[in-house]
Amino acid sequence: MKRRILLVDDEVAVLLTLKAVLEISGFDVDTATSAREGKSRLRHREYEMVITDMRMEDEHAGADVIAAAKEAPYNPAIALLTAFPVDDESLTTMGADKMLVKPMHTRILLQQLEALFARHTAAKEKAAAKTPVKSAAKKSAAVVKKSATAPAKKTAPVKSVAKKIAPAKAVAKKAAPAKAAVKRSAPAKVAKKAAPAKAAKKAPAKK
Repeated sequence: MKRRILLVDDEVAVLLTLKAVLEISGFDVDTATSAREGKSRLRHREYEMVITDMRMEDEHAGADVIAAAKEAPYNPAIALLTAFPVDDESLTTMGADKMLVKPMHTRILLQQLEALFARHTAAKEKAAAKTPVKSAAKKSAAVVKKSATAPAKKTAPVKSVAKKIAPAKAVAKKAAPAKAAVKRSAPAKVAKKAAPAKAAKKAPAKK
């Protein structure tokens, strides 16, 4: 499958020359002659690389294209094509991965683009390899969190059982005096029953 490149430059002669060179070298190339057109293409197609001029409709047009490419979810490699070189700090601040200085020999241009492709692909693969580790760490953290809160949920029924036991104890306390009353009244009844028996024994003695 051909790698797709977006070329953004307001100099039509440069744009068409680069397009021809890259297509002969096996790339699929789209072009745009302004930052506005370039940003529109970035929204509607996916590209492995974006190459943009710096000064087009205004001095910051190239920076606008780079910013739009950085926000693209497919994460393309980005090269700044310019006749006015900038320092490395400015290049990094803009978000470009590589600076290509006009004019450039075709062979050197292709070598630099291939090197940029290789470096950017390796960085994407490295980032993708780290992603499952992060998601696994999040899952394990969630499991630990659940296990930490689980005992609190299990102890809740114990409280309700304690509440049920409390009334039972109260009933037991109320029942205790009743048992004591039964014990106290039992000898009295026996004494009353025994009294007539004594009287019956005394009666025959008089005869």
